[in-house]
Amino acid sequence: MNSFPFGSLPDGKTVEVYTLANASGFSFQVITYGATVTSLRVPDRHGRLADVVLGFNNLADYLAPHPYFGALAGRVAGRVSGARFVLEGEEYKVAANDAPNHLHGGWTGFDRRLWSVAASGASSLRLTYCSPDGEEGYPGTVNVSVTYTATNDNALIMETEATTDRATPFNPTQHSYFNLAGEGSGTVAGHEVQIHSDSCAPTDNRMGLLGRHETVSGRGNDFRQPRRLADALPHLHKAHGDLYFLPRSESGKNSPTPRLAACVYEPVSGRMLTVSTTEDCLQFYTGVSLDGTLRGKSGQPYDAHAGLCLECEGYPDGANTPALGDIILRPGHPLRHTTIYAFSTK
Repeated sequence: MNSFPFGSLPDGKTVEVYTLANASGFSFQVITYGATVTSLRVPDRHGRLADVVLGFNNLADYLAPHPYFGALAGRVAGRVSGARFVLEGEEYKVAANDAPNHLHGGWTGFDRRLWSVAASGASSLRLTYCSPDGEEGYPGTVNVSVTYTATNDNALIMETEATTDRATPFNPTQHSYFNLAGEGSGTVAGHEVQIHSDSCAPTDNRMGLLGRHETVSGRGNDFRQPRRLADALPHLHKAHGDLYFLPRSESGKNSPTPRLAACVYEPVSGRMLTVSTTEDCLQFYTGVSLDGTLRGKSGQPYDAHAGLCLECEGYPDGANTPALGDIILRPGHPLRHTTIYAFSTK
């Protein structure tokens, strides 16, 4: 591992960038601002490396508004309907930063905090953050850590751990935008997507969750078999993508072992991304809101569908609809989750 300064925050604090790699050339970079993955270099079927995540070359662009490129989003990733929830008989109002809903932790979520380095090695980096009681309207002081690891078989492993002194909703996610043909190469319309789920969470026209399951069978958002994204986009709600419920074990409980959630294949490069997780849900996002106003590392504009997201998380509105997923972190019950982004070729 190597590290160097990536820039300075307005208060003068330094943001560092860390490079994690294996012996075959697979590597990724993480900055301490937002625990953000800024690059991810992966070989194609001929061994040629390309950066397959959207992002920027400088801190100034990450400090400016952007759609969570590579960041760790939280406390609660996804949308909290109506920007409110009731917990243990008390109502909490959080920022309606995606009115009328609360999105990805609010105006200053985990993605806009400076994280501390707790441990680092040749292929692993552990970052920590203490989220104080009342931050962005959430109760309880939460101590959270995220460990990023590069494996010898070309996988990025993300492990999160958290504790709290008061019950609080907690549901972070990794928010990288992937383009397996290479960042800045155009749209992901030619990617083939498979999602291992038979049900999703429907939304209203403001993308607020409606609090129920819905089968994907016979619908345009059924990705149980691989589908070319260009063929699916006209049939997706607002061409956006949905939140999918991942299957649980026969006991009805989640396993501490990650299970297969999704696969994405890009036929020109031959790159394949396989996602496994211990989380309950997968938010698939097509990057429809990208509009060409942001330019990435290659200098190319990020137009609609320049990258896609595979956000492993719990049910975001679980505080309001606990029957669909318990996302409440409680004192004395640490949370641990693992998500694996594994790369291969065919």
